[in-house]
Amino acid sequence: MKSIIEEIDGDVFCLLVDESADVSRKEQMVVVLRYVDKLGVIKERLIAVVHVQETSASCLKSNIDNLFAKYGLSIKQIRGQGYDGASNMRGEFNRLLALIKRENSSAYYIHCFARQLRLVIRGVCSLPPVPIRAHRRR
Repeated sequence: MKSIIEEIDGDVFCLLVDESADVSRKEQMVVVLRYVDKLGVIKERLIAVVHVQETSASCLKSNIDNLFAKYGLSIKQIRGQGYDGASNMRGEFNRLLALIKRENSSAYYIHCFARQLRLVIRGVCSLPPVPIRAHRRR
């Protein structure tokens, strides 16, 4: 984590967050930072898998605040927020997106396919893989 913080060096980054239950049915929040290093290389780094009491937007935001405080990061450094389409994550009012936008109007929303994040988490945590279902276009 220290090397990631050194690479960011107080600069801006995107925050990618997903939540899911693990095999023991404990709720988890995954936090990934996406940033450009000093050589111009785009990097995505998993910085935490946090067990959360619930997956409400306020609980997720509180845990992000705690994580950022622990590592000396600031909500003001966020330039992009990436979530899936879950109602607790994005939304105009009182969702994680809105809670972060209230503190930093430059934290623009980007829809991300959190399913890919889940595959990364499962790989890191050595959990059995979950099949990805193909989306059908209408």
